[in-house]
Amino acid sequence: MKQIIVMEKYPVFTLTVGKSETKYKSVDEILAYFKNQIEAHPVAVYIGEFDHYAHTKSLAEGKVADDIKDAKNIICCFGKSLPKAEVLSVRPRSIGVAEVDDSFVISFLEAPNPDANSAMEGWVKGVMA
Repeated sequence: MKQIIVMEKYPVFTLTVGKSETKYKSVDEILAYFKNQIEAHPVAVYIGEFDHYAHTKSLAEGKVADDIKDAKNIICCFGKSLPKAEVLSVRPRSIGVAEVDDSFVISFLEAPNPDANSAMEGWVKGVMA
């Protein structure tokens, strides 16, 4: 897993998992695994999924890179406190999973909560187990 800066300002954790390095065969299988992890977590709550690929392809001006075969997000929240209204701007969390030719690219934006980052990093690495 590595941390990168996307679009010169977003700190993102990302992991590329070769299809031969995982038992999961599709984006949907990986999202089901993440949903189980979220539901088993003592604080996190599952919110939903977003089919980014289908949404973007449905737009007249939508563009998807040629190597992306599928792309979805699973959405959850780790919020156990709400110290001020502005905290809402960094919640909920999302983990993106994109299928490309020979791998899955999994990524999430760094959270202000270190416990959330640790949990999501562990879940992402678990895709390789």
